[in-house]
Amino acid sequence: MIDRLFLEHPRCVNESYGEHLSAAFGVGGRLLVASLKCFVHGLVPGLYKTAGSDAIVALHREIAPRKYDQPTF
Repeated sequence: MIDRLFLEHPRCVNESYGEHLSAAFGVGGRLLVASLKCFVHGLVPGLYKTAGSDAIVALHREIAPRKYDQPTF
């Protein structure tokens, strides 16, 4: 059970648990910042006009080339 939950997926993508944790937290942090900028943009439309879409495009460029055959649940 521990192996399946914590080690199987990182191993499948050729990362250690720590490497995978770092990468996932990096993506999550970037999405969190982009999300906050989107909320600010909603309140003040003149600010962060393209922050959300810029973050999505940049992350897609980095993540799309990865070919993972792992289910996400």
